Amino acid sequence: MIRLGMFRVVSALAIFVCGSLPGVATPARASQVRTQVVMLGTGSPNPTPDQSGPATAIVVDQQVYLIDAGPGIVRRVEAARLKGIEPLTASSLNKVFLTHLHSDHTLGLPDLMFSPWVLGRTEPISVYGPPGTKRMADYLEEAWSEDIYMRLFGLEPQPSTEGYKASTHEVEGPGLIYSDELVRVFAIPVEHGSWPAAYGYKFETPDRVIVISGDAGPSPALFEACDGCDVLIHEVYSPVGLENRPSEWQRYHRSYHTSSVELAQMAQKSKPELLVLYHQLLWGVPDNLTDEIEASGYFGRVVSARDLDIF
Repeated sequence: MIRLGMFRVVSALAIFVCGSLPGVATPARASQVRTQVVMLGTGSPNPTPDQSGPATAIVVDQQVYLIDAGPGIVRRVEAARLKGIEPLTASSLNKVFLTHLHSDHTLGLPDLMFSPWVLGRTEPISVYGPPGTKRMADYLEEAWSEDIYMRLFGLEPQPSTEGYKASTHEVEGPGLIYSDELVRVFAIPVEHGSWPAAYGYKFETPDRVIVISGDAGPSPALFEACDGCDVLIHEVYSPVGLENRPSEWQRYHRSYHTSSVELAQMAQKSKPELLVLYHQLLWGVPDNLTDEIEASGYFGRVVSARDLDIF
């Protein structure tokens, strides 16, 4: 009886120790799942010092798929590796899907093109994004041409003459845009103000379905794509905080982004297993909009993401 009691106590303690905050993968769970979502950057254009720009990694087995390239992305990747996500190495950064071409989502693209090359990547990075993506990547290569020349023909050894290049694929419409043995990626057109093309993405992996909004106003196509998905990662702003903004900015944000009230209403219809809030615009309200989401009638599982959270 004593031994049985001790076993129960130890078992309960083990469950407690291995547990985690809702939505955050633990080492025990990570060994059992094939897909992890790593929030590399959860910020907005506002220079919050504890948030890098928008960037997310979906890690399936040993493969890495990036969504957006906010400032600081390569250093955030290394921080995630040190946190235990071993597949996140510089040489693994060979695919990125851009939701749109706003600067806060793309300032890390030259970082993704050149830093991993310096650190040993031997192949070009594949860049998927809306029309204009190829022009951006071509100009970045031209802008860094002096650096590229010196690294290729100076004394610094380089393992590859290809690793700095970007192989671009411009997304012209909705549907399947990429597939391999581990994932299928679907582009989802979203409403983002005056942008002629902006996308969310749906990832189907062996064990999870993940939908990410990028920047988007209320877009029914996103929630139709989710339809009970495992993880919905969505931007959001506080309508309470918005009242503190000048009228012209209120018009802008209402046109370009999704309020907590609108997100709650749409998530209630699509019913994701987990709703992850990122790219949050707060303007003075508490740094967690889960209360606004719940007060607006959404009673599913919702978390406010921080940089380096793992789901």
